[in-house]
Amino acid sequence: MNRVSSEDCSKQLAGCAIESLNSECFCITLDKTALRNALHSQLQKPDLFELIEARCPHLFASNPVFITATHRERMAEIVRTVTSVVALPAYRQAVLASAPDIARHDPGGAIGVFFGYDFHVTEGRLGLIEINTNAGGAMLSIALARAQRACCNPLQDMIPAAATMEDAIVDMFLREWQLSNRSAPLRCIAIVDEAPQQQYLYPDVLLFQDLFLRHGFNAIIADPSELSLHDGVLRHGQTIVDLIYNRLTDFSLEEPANAVLREAYLQHAVVMTPHPQAHALYANKRNLALLSDDQQLQALGVPAASRDILLAGIPATERVDPTHAERLWSERRHLFFKPATGFGSRAAYRGDKLTRRVWQEILAGDYVAQTIVAPGERVISNQSQLQTLKFDVRNYVYEGSVQWLAARLYQGQTTNFRTLGGGFAPVYVQSEDAPNNGPTTAEPSGME
Repeated sequence: MNRVSSEDCSKQLAGCAIESLNSECFCITLDKTALRNALHSQLQKPDLFELIEARCPHLFASNPVFITATHRERMAEIVRTVTSVVALPAYRQAVLASAPDIARHDPGGAIGVFFGYDFHVTEGRLGLIEINTNAGGAMLSIALARAQRACCNPLQDMIPAAATMEDAIVDMFLREWQLSNRSAPLRCIAIVDEAPQQQYLYPDVLLFQDLFLRHGFNAIIADPSELSLHDGVLRHGQTIVDLIYNRLTDFSLEEPANAVLREAYLQHAVVMTPHPQAHALYANKRNLALLSDDQQLQALGVPAASRDILLAGIPATERVDPTHAERLWSERRHLFFKPATGFGSRAAYRGDKLTRRVWQEILAGDYVAQTIVAPGERVISNQSQLQTLKFDVRNYVYEGSVQWLAARLYQGQTTNFRTLGGGFAPVYVQSEDAPNNGPTTAEPSGME
């Protein structure tokens, strides 16, 4: 297929394979004026568009990423299957036995908002590479969806419905409150992170605050040091806090700065979501070793059909054991090494880039080795030049159901939001009547 212009898009889109669309469709769908409007906040300060332009200019990609409806269904199937396994008493007992003590504390009914299942997706394969329990960027990706300008009718039909997702977010937080058996109405939500104004995704936090305010909640953005606990009541200044939207990366609340928040959680003085138990059950990367091991799954009583889905969809993962150092080093070119409790791709290494010094650090640390699954690729047109970027697809999940999809375009080993032309991208799902062979298994294919 020749390079697809916006004029030709309507004629050719339905008949294109996904790889062709991701490599040869150069329709610019991001409308900057519409984006500025989508980022408008009733708070007015700061101007989010200006803040993003100044602080994180590579936060939004101009081009969409294309996947098939089969890809979407396979990812949702894997999400549902993981959720069903985590619900098994044998799984929970096995995972929580080695987790921090706070992970065994009863969270009081809350499930955890914004689980993020990150997939590498190509024409013929997909693989779940990571699960997160405080996946950021949802409100930013919704704003991006509001700012899409379709160049043809088929693209218009693919643009996700942002308003529906906003309603789902509000319902999700209300659901967490209800599951926690609180009799009073939910009044105050505190969005808590370490030095929130300094966080790269601070604009995302501001959009959440705006969303909560628009729906009648008191919404506070706070550092944990700004909270106080007296007589079983958590406060921010004089304001009683009902629910914490937890964006901290201290997943077990072990740091001294989070002592008040930890105690409030242990006393059930506040509903916290997501919480330490959710991270232990889902996001610790050691769990991927269990979920991709057929023998362990059988021992936990996982049905054969569920095992088949997990083994096909999760790349083989194992804990890094120094007794297997020689084998792992010899196989390193096909492996990606990640810290078990890491986040944001920190201290994660592609095997073929390892030095002996870093290898010794990995052996001394708590790491997993994951079979590499190639990411998808998206060719973009940047200042009359073509550039090939990698992408992953994030599934935002609640109660085992996928709520929203967002792609992240990047260069290098991992997502970084530092790539010219990269950043969050809308996911356009091709309808079933377009030709595709569908994804197969998460076998190694190239490098991450």
